[in-house]
Order: sequence, then C-alpha cells, then structure tokens
Amino acid sequence: MARNLLFLLVVFLGLLLATAFAALNPGLIGLDLAFTEVEVQKSLALTVAFGAGWLFGLLSAALVLLKSANERRRLRKSLTLAESEVKTLRAMPIQDAG
Repeated sequence: MARNLLFLLVVFLGLLLATAFAALNPGLIGLDLAFTEVEVQKSLALTVAFGAGWLFGLLSAALVLLKSANERRRLRKSLTLAESEVKTLRAMPIQDAG
C-alpha cells in the first residue's frame, strides 16, 4: 500500500514539475529535421528529447544485460562439462607408469 502511494506521489510530482516547466517556457521553436521543418513548443521538444534519451539508455542497458546473461549461460554450460569430466577422471583407476 505504501509502495503504491509513493509511486503515485512520484508520478504526481513529475506531472507537477512538467506543468511548471511548460508554464515557465512558453513559445515555439523551429526544428529542422533535414527533410522537414516544424515548429513545436519548447517544453514538448525537451520532453521528446528527454524521452528519446531515456529509451536509448534503456535499450543500451538491456543489450548489456542480454550479453551478460548469454555469457553466464555459456559459462554455466562449460562448468557443467568440466565438472562431468572431473567426475569421470576421478572414477577411473590410477595406472602406474612403470
């Protein structure tokens, strides 16, 4: 219950800050997107840039985690093979060299 309340409080605070930011930065800016030019509000442009950066960071972190999980799976398989080889070698009788 407290966790949900804290989450709602953070979301409400974020919305309040976004509203204050939009109110303090009125006006339009022109964005040249190479193939077209658009005019958008300053707050919207910054919000979209922030969201795109957040998504890029999330994607980068996900790729690192997937790579780490794949390496962990490969190492676990290698460990299983090595343990079975050691178990097989321990079960073999010792042979003298001479």
